[in-house]
Amino acid sequence: MKFSREQITDAVKEAYSKCVNIQEGANADYIPYLKNIPSDLFGIAVSLPDGTVVEEGDTGYIFGIVSVSKVPTAILVMNQYGPDILMDKIGADATGLPFNSIFAILLEKDHPSTPLVNSGAISACSMVQPVGDSNKKWSVIHDFIQKMCGSELGVIEELYRSESETNFNNRSIAWLLKNFNRIYDDPDLSLDLYTRQCSLGVTARQLAVCAGTLANNGTNPVTGDRLYPQEYTSKIVSLIATVGFYEHTGNWMYTAGIPAKTGVGGGIMAVMPGDFGIAAFSPKLDESGNSVKAQAAIKYIVEKLGVNVYGCR
Repeated sequence: MKFSREQITDAVKEAYSKCVNIQEGANADYIPYLKNIPSDLFGIAVSLPDGTVVEEGDTGYIFGIVSVSKVPTAILVMNQYGPDILMDKIGADATGLPFNSIFAILLEKDHPSTPLVNSGAISACSMVQPVGDSNKKWSVIHDFIQKMCGSELGVIEELYRSESETNFNNRSIAWLLKNFNRIYDDPDLSLDLYTRQCSLGVTARQLAVCAGTLANNGTNPVTGDRLYPQEYTSKIVSLIATVGFYEHTGNWMYTAGIPAKTGVGGGIMAVMPGDFGIAAFSPKLDESGNSVKAQAAIKYIVEKLGVNVYGCR
């Protein structure tokens, strides 16, 4: 392990202290459930290769995983088909447009582009085997995300209802993909699976373990379970580095230097391969839908430790 527990603990405590009083941002309001989450919640967790998890703040609060769930589902599709099929059927390019863009599908000439935007994530859910069986597919998706996080996860039913009642744009995406033969199961079934996975409740600690699994080359550092081949790590981390913050990913990588995946539930999961996984949670978002405090906390930790995927140590 390149960093001692004391170094990580000090960095986490300092990040929490320096960021806890940040007031900027506002809860997401287009999904009713998210609007009502207490806005002062804030937690940071770091998962180390030896199974240690360093925590500070509200790391036990259960919030919606939302778009961060796209990462383990992409890995699941890689496991079932291999990375070449994922590339062929979905792709690995950033769209440069918002996460729910319909126009991006048309610009890419019918290709979803990446499993980490809505269109590609819905397409990925459609690919999960066994095709055509909603219950069995959900069991496979749910089980795999749980294994990545190292403990049980449940669906937040109120969030699931809220998302299902307001996902008009995603319905359009699912059927447009069908029109272009880029969805590989029933569109409505695939959309429902995507909505359900986004409605899973997760804690900052669990999300850190998921990130730690990526940092640990596919072996969950807490449970010891190998969840994907080591050689997939560079591929999934490159997807995160390319589109983890959607159209603002370049800005994030330029200022933070660590691949991270964000979600409008207020969680951000970041990966420093070989070193650690970080998760931070706070529901107040900037105008692009990214947690203000979580961004600041992760940036502080990586700067404090002097790590950057583009730099040398």
